[in-house]
Amino acid sequence: MSFPRLKIGLYAFLVMAVFVLASYRLFRRNTADSPSKEQVLIGTMVQGLSQAHYQPEKLDDTFSKRVFDLSLKRDDYRKTFLLASDVENLRRYQNDIDDEVKGGRRDFYDLSTQLMAQRVKEMQALYRELLAKPFDFTAEETFQTDPEKASFPADKAAQRELWRKMLKYETLSRVSEMMDAQEKAKTAKPALATAAPAAANAAAPTAPEPVRTPAQMEAEARKRVLKYYDDQFTDLADVDANERLANYANVIANTYDPHTDYFAPKAKDDFDYQLTGRFEGIGAQLREKDGLIYIEDILPGSASARQGELKKGDAILRVAQGAAEPVSIEGWRITKAVTLIKGKKGSEVRLTVRKPDGTTKIVSIIRDVVINEEAYARSAAISDKNQKIGYLQLSTFYADFNNDGGRSSAEDVKKELAKLTQEGVKGVILDLRYNGGGSLNDAVDMAGLFIDSGPVVQVRDGRGRTQVLEDKDPRVQYSGPLVILVNKYSASASEILAAAMQDYKRAVIVGSASTYGKGTVQRIVDLDESLPNELNSLKPFGSLKFTTSKFYRVNGGSTQFKGVVPDIILPDMYSYLEEGEKGSDYPLKWDEIAPARYRPWNTPPAYDKLRAESKARVATSQGFNVMNETSQLMLSRKKESIESLNLATYRAKQRQNKAEADKYEAAQKAATALAFSPLHADVQAASGDTVKVNRAQRFTKTLKKDITIGEAVSIIEGQL
Repeated sequence: MSFPRLKIGLYAFLVMAVFVLASYRLFRRNTADSPSKEQVLIGTMVQGLSQAHYQPEKLDDTFSKRVFDLSLKRDDYRKTFLLASDVENLRRYQNDIDDEVKGGRRDFYDLSTQLMAQRVKEMQALYRELLAKPFDFTAEETFQTDPEKASFPADKAAQRELWRKMLKYETLSRVSEMMDAQEKAKTAKPALATAAPAAANAAAPTAPEPVRTPAQMEAEARKRVLKYYDDQFTDLADVDANERLANYANVIANTYDPHTDYFAPKAKDDFDYQLTGRFEGIGAQLREKDGLIYIEDILPGSASARQGELKKGDAILRVAQGAAEPVSIEGWRITKAVTLIKGKKGSEVRLTVRKPDGTTKIVSIIRDVVINEEAYARSAAISDKNQKIGYLQLSTFYADFNNDGGRSSAEDVKKELAKLTQEGVKGVILDLRYNGGGSLNDAVDMAGLFIDSGPVVQVRDGRGRTQVLEDKDPRVQYSGPLVILVNKYSASASEILAAAMQDYKRAVIVGSASTYGKGTVQRIVDLDESLPNELNSLKPFGSLKFTTSKFYRVNGGSTQFKGVVPDIILPDMYSYLEEGEKGSDYPLKWDEIAPARYRPWNTPPAYDKLRAESKARVATSQGFNVMNETSQLMLSRKKESIESLNLATYRAKQRQNKAEADKYEAAQKAATALAFSPLHADVQAASGDTVKVNRAQRFTKTLKKDITIGEAVSIIEGQL
């Protein structure tokens, strides 16, 4: 979230830089010997955060236990390396970490490093031994796939059994995938034969998947699992002292709140990984969590956005270059995984992803270069019941702070609203789904397009000082009916705009049960610039991102943690997920301050009437009913984390899951297509430019069967 206008954020930034230097000098006076890099980094960072963070922690036993719990979770999330006795051995330090930080000691850090290194070496020998022999998939056994429901193994025998079942499960899942591919290849052969003459001048087709017996599949699957673990353990062996220190420093930073992070020098360079932009790739942002790589965001206009099957929250398990053998990336670092995922424009990458409900799917994407134009605000008209409704999509609150006259999301939305008004629309749908935020200034300016003037958001720093950001322009760009679409991935600036429009009773907020719940502001301090020259021999130290302020609505409530609850809640495919700020470790809690002085809209929507009408429509909608049913099934599947290790039972369940997914997809396809059309102003501006025309067609192609937009149209019509 950007804050070029805010004095509060700049103050905290300067305070942090000063305290980094002051904390080091205080730490240095208390240390007789020349400090190590680890002592300087941890000691200075903690002292600085204790002074400049929005909600500083006391260095006490509570702080110590938070660091202990999070460190244990990060080191061995799956509970496969450490024994219960190891955990108890480490637990001796759970109340001492604060004292170690103050005194420059590292007993807990050293012991955890030593234990993990020892167990990693032992487990490498164990998995190789277990994978040397075939698995029996006819036995009636089960495996607990949710680490949070599992316990650390009591002894070596229990650990061996845990690894045996885990390796058997991973082998079984690959065998099942190979069986699916072989069955699909059999049914696809006639179609391929018919199409062959028409493709005579095309490149030679890839060799088909070889026909294998179940025993051959089992052997091949074990070989693939072995390669995966060999790759993973190679990465574990490559973790040097600096990387281990960086991980520990980040654990400490994350105990303050989920958005306070330590970045090692290289991690800072790789901050906000993008596989496209200036690169050729799929157009997705990634994040690491608990040994897996997840889709953090889909870049608007990218190859992934156009393909449509890859979603935020998906975990990438394997990567294949076209029809080549997939490579497992479980346990990989993002920097290594990116080398497989990105690639030249026009080349194919196949991602095996695990959906949030536990099902797996192979997503094929043709790499491309991101077209930046498609990330900007775009609009179209929807014709329904002899009326036109405006649709305006905003994927991020962008702003170019470095160039005068650079693109601004608020200015672009203003232009789109002018075009929609010229088009004669009777209402506007502003789509903020999956919009993770961006420029606060643009959120404030954008709110001003829909109201005459007044406060939009309040920002309070750690010292309790509040700044009210206002729209001071009395002009109203658009005064007609307004629906704002949100979901649980609408965050930060999206929540500010939605909350303001809700408090002013200016719009009907429609979407999933709540938005993300990120109501905090962060700044980044370069530690190398803040620490004295006498430490040059130990540099680089990296950077520290820390929370400085919190957002508050004009009604006084925070958007932090709770998010924004829509006026009309619709069924949502991902409503069962514990995503958002609530699902993070150690989030800052919700609170409230005094409301700002503001005057609601003179003609508010008839919320009760619109809510009742929407509820009646949703109840009779096949699409929403199937969506709700599928969401509930996903929730039950997520809770049922015990998987069968019997191949027949496992495949029967997979077929059932696929049938349920197919039912949902069929219901979506059966939905009545919305009548989207480009705006006359855009058609004239295109002037026959095929690139612009194709871009406009791609924009609405995936939206025509979107039943949530269809319901938003009906809500607009209910206000006419």
